[in-house]
Amino acid sequence: MRSFIRLIFVFTVAAMLFSVLGGCASSKRPVLYPNRHLAQVGQMQAQRDIDACIALAESSGVSRHKDGEIFKKSVTGSAVGAAGAGTAALILGRDTDYILAGAAGGAAAGAVKGGIDSTDMNPLFMNFVQRCLREKGYEVIGWE
Repeated sequence: MRSFIRLIFVFTVAAMLFSVLGGCASSKRPVLYPNRHLAQVGQMQAQRDIDACIALAESSGVSRHKDGEIFKKSVTGSAVGAAGAGTAALILGRDTDYILAGAAGGAAAGAVKGGIDSTDMNPLFMNFVQRCLREKGYEVIGWE
């Protein structure tokens, strides 16, 4: 049972690292509607304005991605796994190894889910950049 818990722990750490590294690689940018303002300033100026709005959001302390999701969901998953396994252990008359295994499994599942979610764009960041661009005369129709 202890080797199973170690295996779950190693998997959890690997999932966290993979998710963090994957989150660094993805960078979505706003897509602009071809309105009158975009036609006047051109694509090169529009890209400079997008860069300026992104820099403004980052300098204001708004993070680009949902950072912190891995740890939060790992802890939540661990607690849920331990509670479920602990209840089953009490009902079935098993020892505490089942509680530890449940906690480890829940932490692994939570870490994977948190890792996936942490690569998503932060809605606050997207709203910030969109407002900045709207104030400059652009219309954001999405992100890619």
